[in-house]
Amino acid sequence: MSARTARRLDGFATRLMVAQLGVLLASVVTAAVVAALVGPRLFHDHLLRARGTLNDDQVLHAERAYLDASLLSLGVALAIAIASASLVTWYLARRLRRPLTELSSAARAIALGRYDRRVAPTGAGAELDEFADSFNVMATRLEATEDTRRRLLTDLAHEMRTPLATCTAYLEALDDDIAHWGPETSAVLGQQVARLSRLAADIDDVSRAEEGRLALEPRAVPVGRLVETAVGTARPRFAERGVGLVLDVGEEGDAEVWADAQRVGQVFANLLDNALRHTPAGGTVRLAPRVDGDEVVVEVQDDGDGIPAEQLPHVFERFYRGDSARDRKDRGSGIGLTISRAIVDSHGGSLTAHSAGPGQGATFEVRLPMPPGRRS
Repeated sequence: MSARTARRLDGFATRLMVAQLGVLLASVVTAAVVAALVGPRLFHDHLLRARGTLNDDQVLHAERAYLDASLLSLGVALAIAIASASLVTWYLARRLRRPLTELSSAARAIALGRYDRRVAPTGAGAELDEFADSFNVMATRLEATEDTRRRLLTDLAHEMRTPLATCTAYLEALDDDIAHWGPETSAVLGQQVARLSRLAADIDDVSRAEEGRLALEPRAVPVGRLVETAVGTARPRFAERGVGLVLDVGEEGDAEVWADAQRVGQVFANLLDNALRHTPAGGTVRLAPRVDGDEVVVEVQDDGDGIPAEQLPHVFERFYRGDSARDRKDRGSGIGLTISRAIVDSHGGSLTAHSAGPGQGATFEVRLPMPPGRRS
């Protein structure tokens, strides 16, 4: 017996047929037993009541006729029931086998890495249609995850190429006595190693954030405290670059947000670093919190490079960098904004970017929820 034949004998249609026949036989046997035990006795009692008009031979003949008729009717009923059950089973099995086979084939294709495979609505019932929809959702998410993984590996390889090439060139120069170890060489190699270390840490952060593995400890925190801490930490760097940093807290600085202070502080630090890289000397970066319904909004606004309209939808993508005039020596890993959005999303908030265009500056808007007891 071939494997294909064995699968058919152990398949859904065979099991459905066996189940139908089992129920059918149980019903017929039950009916036969009841008819055999109860029917003849009742029939005999009625004959005895009519005995005055019937002799013994007539009574015996009537009882045999009743028994033969009962057996014949049960046999015919059983044959018709078996034929009907077989026909219904064949129809249902044929109707269900096609979508189930298609789902099985699609599952095998996805297991082999063909994440673009989808299944059409089965039309074989609400449950199977819902299963097909869930299967397509799963396939879509797997395809997105695989695309993200491939893009991440490609971007990571690209980002590592420059520091590794720099380290390799300096090491070869040292081996060939073209260069000598000194403060300059040490500084260059140290910068490249630090860049690789920062890249590894950022990759870990963004992966954990986007996969929902960040350990958050949210609590009620005044938004004024969060922005004041971020501004105080960043102010020396802004002063060194000649960029103004203005914090406009006002009365709404006492409004509380439901957030992990350390993680949200990381968001504001990333946004300030991003604004500093885009704002030339003499420019200004402004932070201003305000209350909007059940949310607290913090705007980080600069008057620097601005963002072209075609680049605006991509600013939160991993490793994305526009063609604006950034300082190549001070550029980040390219995923600071990605990490920031993932952290804000994990808090149930949102992070969006707005810009009127090149040279018009940019505004990043952070929305965080208020503590549960303060929401309307």
